[in-house]
Amino acid sequence: MSTEEKSAAPRSLAEALRVRDDVSLAALLRSRPDLITPVPTDLTQLATRAGTRASVVRALERLDRFALQTAEALAVAPDPASYGELLALMGGDEEDPAVAAALPRAVTLLREQALLWGADDRLRLVRTARELLAPSPQHPSPTGLGPSVREATAGMSPGRIQEILGAVGLPSTHDSVSAVSALGTLFADRRRMAGLLAELPAESREVLARLVWGPPYGQVTHDPAAHLRALLDRGLLLPTAPGTVVLPREVALHLRAGRAHRAPEPVPPAVEAAATHRPQVVDATAAGQALAALATVEELLKEWDEGGPAVLRAGGLSVRDLKRTAVALDVPEPVAAFWVELAYGAGLIASDGEADERYAATPAYDEWRELPPAERWAHLAGTWLTATRTPGVVGGRDAKDRTLSALGPDLDRSAAPEVRHRVLSLLAGLPEGASPVEASVLARLRWERPLRGPQREQREQRENRTGDARDDDLRSRIARWTLSEAELLGVTGRGALAAPGRALIGAPEAPRPAAQAQESEPEGPGDKLPVHHHRMPPAATPPTPAERAAATATAARLLAPLFPEPLDHVLLQADLTAVAPGPLERELADVLGVLADVESKGGATVYRFTPGSVRRALDAGQSAAELHAFLARHSRTPVPQPLTYLIDDVARRHGRLRVGAASAYVRCDDDATLDEILADKRAAALGLRRLAPTVLAAQADPAALLEGLRAIGFAPAAESAAGDVLIARADSHRTPPRAAPEPVPDGPPAPDDTLLAAAIRAVRAGDLASTAPRKPAPGSGEGEGEAPGGSLPRTGAAETLATMQAAVLTGEALWIGYVNAEGAASQRVIAPIRVEGGFVTAYDHTADEVRTYPLHRITGVAELADDAG
Repeated sequence: MSTEEKSAAPRSLAEALRVRDDVSLAALLRSRPDLITPVPTDLTQLATRAGTRASVVRALERLDRFALQTAEALAVAPDPASYGELLALMGGDEEDPAVAAALPRAVTLLREQALLWGADDRLRLVRTARELLAPSPQHPSPTGLGPSVREATAGMSPGRIQEILGAVGLPSTHDSVSAVSALGTLFADRRRMAGLLAELPAESREVLARLVWGPPYGQVTHDPAAHLRALLDRGLLLPTAPGTVVLPREVALHLRAGRAHRAPEPVPPAVEAAATHRPQVVDATAAGQALAALATVEELLKEWDEGGPAVLRAGGLSVRDLKRTAVALDVPEPVAAFWVELAYGAGLIASDGEADERYAATPAYDEWRELPPAERWAHLAGTWLTATRTPGVVGGRDAKDRTLSALGPDLDRSAAPEVRHRVLSLLAGLPEGASPVEASVLARLRWERPLRGPQREQREQRENRTGDARDDDLRSRIARWTLSEAELLGVTGRGALAAPGRALIGAPEAPRPAAQAQESEPEGPGDKLPVHHHRMPPAATPPTPAERAAATATAARLLAPLFPEPLDHVLLQADLTAVAPGPLERELADVLGVLADVESKGGATVYRFTPGSVRRALDAGQSAAELHAFLARHSRTPVPQPLTYLIDDVARRHGRLRVGAASAYVRCDDDATLDEILADKRAAALGLRRLAPTVLAAQADPAALLEGLRAIGFAPAAESAAGDVLIARADSHRTPPRAAPEPVPDGPPAPDDTLLAAAIRAVRAGDLASTAPRKPAPGSGEGEGEAPGGSLPRTGAAETLATMQAAVLTGEALWIGYVNAEGAASQRVIAPIRVEGGFVTAYDHTADEVRTYPLHRITGVAELADDAG
């Protein structure tokens, strides 16, 4: 390297950032948004923030496996290291061609992330990253390497070091530093090390082989065996503590043929296809699942229409209420938790906020029900894709060993939206109609995000104790839940991504090969198709709200033709059932849901008419004639005679008894009916007594009296204080307007282009202000044009005013220190325009606009040097 090149080489991360263009800085700030929260004053502060532990840990967690392996290799390489040394550590003496091809991308990525700086001949890992990744007894390196010879001999006596030199055939030196250097040079020499190892007994080489890939530490007694003594005498094992020895890094690298990692992974694992199906079959299956999802959510809200379960004091559903909901929906409890959380995330249910707090539907539910089916599904699917609430953790334990309940707190997992989107993106990369091998999806995700910080791992272990024995990280578990939830929701069909699901994530429509289009039957599950999915995903930029809205609208448009047209008829059968061969129109479904009970669901829904269901319709204000007309109008088959008799029989007895509020009473024009009630032993619990020939008084309240008489076999009707029959219409209980829960972001939100441009402009201007050469103050002794030391200029009020007034006349720019109303100090370069009334109006080069500053907030002023650019 020439003298000019050396002088141009950056000497710090700040200097490396200073030579970047705006596009490169924008890429850095977009990938590490914590660096502009708040916006740094200049590039030096940006570099300092990029080297903080929290920021570096977050950046390392977002590296793929090969980029992380590259950073780990740099942490055990000399500082600085050349690109050739790094390549030797990654590819070994044999120079793996795949590693050589992938290494430039990894180095570029580390540079873009500001984790690495310097030219190719002087690569430097950021100090904090090196401290995190370098091996130590407390934190072993993933490479399995131990300390270098220099580090391992730091506390060793000079005499012992000279003894080791003599044992390996090196001449003694006058100081320990040169002795350690000579020993390290020997261990790094392949030819000389091979000769040294050849002299050892086989037992000694076996010990080295056991330590070579880590952990590099071992235990020895105070009187080691001969084969161990041979290693200790030659420095091939060095003591680190009483009874503990370590394999020096240089020796391990020789035994590994120069490789820092046993198995470098330069190429991401392929996502394999387990089976393929015709795209039409996938879309049809997904549409059926989407219809079932809508029906399930509506059934859930129907159960809670008059007020749902009570809210636990700590928030959420009780275990008993979740079990009841699962029974009502006829699904397992984890699936019930998914539907409850989905409805909650979509803003369809919430707490009513009353003194006796319960869950209920929100006003948004009524608006949602009026939407077309495809739009209702798109709203649910879009909510699921971006939600951070993770129903899969329901039933686990939180940090205080409390059970995590559905709808309760502590269910947010900030990684969930990213993992869901990435899993669906991997499915979109498969041939259309192909379902993935789950293990290959998980392996790919682990390659893309392998590192989990120790603190984060401990927190996840506390938050996600579910009782199963699988040692899965949270991202893998979310990926498994994503695959199953996507199938439940209809985003996938038969495990393959459907066309609406592809649109939901903004993926382009996949081309359909001719051979695939002609396929008539899906392939068997044993037909596994490896997929060439080795391209790295582009930098993920979170979609804007407008883009998400467009994606859900497109998904709804693609799904709408796949839904069958709602039917306006049912098929009545003689066994008091009605069969709906498809989805019903809203009005027909609502009335039929009151008049009959759902007996089975599926492609065709079966309704059963019972005395209780018919009485429910009569209580809702329907007459027998209206029910007969309704069935005749909507049945494609004649109304069966048993159903007609059932309606007439229930209607004839309906309302003969009247129950009102005294405490409660029963009145009936037929005193024989009252005699029958009094004689029935089952009515004893109601505390009935005759007040008049046609009136009975009860000790029970009206609601309990109604239920008791119905249980005996009568059909009473409630009446008002005026004696009118009360129509028992279901009172839909609604919460006050509630906003849907907001996702919990994983760190600061990604900045948009406008914020990035403003931040870069502010950082550049602040850097100009802090690095602009200035004229020295009189008597300061500084040379003209000397760079500032970083402190604010200090001048008296009179001198500041005089300098400002002179600059107005000459048009020169000044460097000032300014303290705002919050007490934050900053440096600025301004060109004064006017000074009056205790204020200076100037063009601020830092902010790139004209501003007015109070003179009393200016700490001092200095003139810029003549060559300041």
